[in-house]
Amino acid sequence: MKNVRKLTEGAILLAAFAVLLLLTIYVPFLGMIVNLFLAVPFMLFAAKNDGKSIFVFIIASLLLSFIVGTIMSLPLTLAYGTTGVVIGYLIQKQKNMGVLFISGSLVFLINLIIIYVTSIVLFNVNMITEMLDMMRESLNTSADLLKNFGNAQNTEKAMEQFNNGLTLIKTLIPTLFVISSFFIVFIIQLVSFPIIKRFGVKVEKWKSFKEISLPKSLLYYFLLTLLLSMLMNPVEGTFWYMAIINMTYILQFLMVLQGYTFIFYYFDKKGISKAISITIAIVSFLIPIFLYIVGILGIIDLGFDLRKGFTKKER
Repeated sequence: MKNVRKLTEGAILLAAFAVLLLLTIYVPFLGMIVNLFLAVPFMLFAAKNDGKSIFVFIIASLLLSFIVGTIMSLPLTLAYGTTGVVIGYLIQKQKNMGVLFISGSLVFLINLIIIYVTSIVLFNVNMITEMLDMMRESLNTSADLLKNFGNAQNTEKAMEQFNNGLTLIKTLIPTLFVISSFFIVFIIQLVSFPIIKRFGVKVEKWKSFKEISLPKSLLYYFLLTLLLSMLMNPVEGTFWYMAIINMTYILQFLMVLQGYTFIFYYFDKKGISKAISITIAIVSFLIPIFLYIVGILGIIDLGFDLRKGFTKKER
């Protein structure tokens, strides 16, 4: 009886996944939203079943995606399927939200890397490089038109800046992959958890944004990365240059995140409206100089544990 129930539940969830996959592939604009729900059937199944059943469910979903879609739908199924399964299984093991988020993000990141490498090795297609080349060609065409109107000097400066920006984007592909993975998994959890709760799956609540504090060890990694960049001064295009610059950007992003959480924490303790905190966050995000200040605030908070000072004062 239990096996029949498991098979029935698995079949229903696979059917739901097939519908979501079809909408994602064949309905352009709606598919951009629907794809965020692809992990839901996997979370639901993994949260209630053992490892062997979960493995069979994953294989069945891959076969189904090949039948209803094309071979190009397999990476999509694998990325969202394995991410959903890991999150669902960790929910079953009653892990906290931090573990769910980090584990899910790492699994999604691994899938992104596999898809990217596979597209280059098997199909000789580098999606990011091709997109950057298209942007560069479009820029060159626009620049030629502007030069004809007698704006040659300003156009050349703008061209140089834009080309430097495109080169930096190419260098920061690993950073873009990491940040994209964390952002996508955050959105997936945001839309999926309310749904799986309605089906009886217990999920812990997210911590309030102001209560988030990153590990202090990140500050040491940040300082070590800055020290290495000064001592080694790697040549642009080398492995060490790419490694150090990507680590620097990722850690800077985390310091900024820490700075934002401290601002929300401080304003809350002072009884200031949350709307002001949100406004400051938006303005600082749009103006680079303020973003650096937020990052410095995050570094100070991690280094000197400013929040403990507020806690002691309250006592």
